[in-house]
Amino acid sequence: MKKLMTMARQFRDDENGAAMVEYSILIGIIAVASIATIAAIGVWVTGSFSELCDNLVAAGDNPACANPS
Repeated sequence: MKKLMTMARQFRDDENGAAMVEYSILIGIIAVASIATIAAIGVWVTGSFSELCDNLVAAGDNPACANPS
């Protein structure tokens, strides 16, 4: 019985599992923030290129933008 109590006490005092969970949550938050940032940059770049292409078509400098394939 004493051995069982000692094992239970060691299990209770062991913080390695808690640290692993905390690091996993932190990695998840970083991954979500990275994906959101990359998606936002992608939307911004797409908008910038679309605006550039529209301006070129309006100026008549690049008719290839009028019908992208």
